[in-house]
Amino acid sequence: MAAKEKGKEKQAGIGGFFKGVRTEFGKIIWPSRETIVKQLLAVVCVTVIVGLLIVAIDFGAQNLIDVLVNINAA
Repeated sequence: MAAKEKGKEKQAGIGGFFKGVRTEFGKIIWPSRETIVKQLLAVVCVTVIVGLLIVAIDFGAQNLIDVLVNINAA
């Protein structure tokens, strides 16, 4: 009989957990559409700038390596 009681407690625990999750989701303050758009634009801009910076560093490093290799080959 103790095993049946543990099973019921476990089910109540799982149901209680999901009930608690639903309650917590109700407490979330969701951002407005305007805020989301502003943050999205900021992330895209920063991503593009960092990507261009990485491309510039890679291009410069590759040219430097090419120059150094050609000096030794000559």
